[in-house]
Amino acid sequence: MVYGFHRPPPLDVEISWTETHDIFIPPNFHKEWLFFLNEGSQVNISYAIRSASSLPLSLVIAQGIESLAKWVEDPSYPNTSLSWNIIYGTGKIQQEIPKSSNYYVAVGNLNTKEVEIQLNFSVNALSYDTSQAYYTCSLGDHLCDLELYLLHPNVAVLSSPGRNEESPNNIWYVKVSYGPRWISYFVGSGVMTVLVLIAFRLWKMKQRRSNVGEMGSQRAPLLAQKDDDIASWGSSYYSLSNDEDEEDPETWQQAATCLEGKPLNDGERSSNNPRHLCVVCFGSPRDCFFLPCGHCATCFTCGTRIAEEAGTCPICRRKMKKVRKVFTV
Repeated sequence: MVYGFHRPPPLDVEISWTETHDIFIPPNFHKEWLFFLNEGSQVNISYAIRSASSLPLSLVIAQGIESLAKWVEDPSYPNTSLSWNIIYGTGKIQQEIPKSSNYYVAVGNLNTKEVEIQLNFSVNALSYDTSQAYYTCSLGDHLCDLELYLLHPNVAVLSSPGRNEESPNNIWYVKVSYGPRWISYFVGSGVMTVLVLIAFRLWKMKQRRSNVGEMGSQRAPLLAQKDDDIASWGSSYYSLSNDEDEEDPETWQQAATCLEGKPLNDGERSSNNPRHLCVVCFGSPRDCFFLPCGHCATCFTCGTRIAEEAGTCPICRRKMKKVRKVFTV
């Protein structure tokens, strides 16, 4: 039977049985019996050697086929098995099972004569409680198909028929195979693709922000800018001459070059000479310049409005501090 559980079932069902074996063991030969026992089980063995000479025999309880093979290679070495005993006459052996596994009970004759022995096995085994299984299937006549749920514990318990006195060493072979659930693959692949795209987008956003920060740091001035003083936007030559940081000959030279060093007469103020017209309104002459860049591109009215609204020079986009009107004489 195959049983399916959502969590490991309790190992608390006790099963007991006894076996009796009367056998003749030839010289340099051994006989073994196979049991699958869960953790916490107990094996009690009573023996009686019936040969007249009462020759000693070797009795072992080995965990797994490898341990049994080591004992067969060297029966006189005691550390190859779970329990190693030299038996005479009659007696009893008791063994607790420390781990769920296959266990072999074997008797070997290292003598030169055949020995007759009677063995009584009393097994107290622990089995899983299968009463709460959500899935049960018999392997006797058809294939069992147990679905394994994604992201959820899955436990399967396989049970075999009880031991038969007529054929106590019957071995059952069960083939277990795993088949894929394609919908799980598709859903998993889709989720992984979405996660990769989200991670790539976040990385691009972080890279873009870092690039913007680097550009901003490259454009930042070496000296801290002073607060704009709107009250200082004026047109008097006296206020300009008192600001020592604005007495820059290059700024005045740039403003003079913009006006080409010529007085603006009535003819030059007309629309026939667009080089000296305001680039904003195209109706008034260029009669101001911006500090600290020194560009003169607008009339004083438009320049004042730009300083109040945008605060940057329309030519170089540099932050302006003041607007100065130019008087020609």
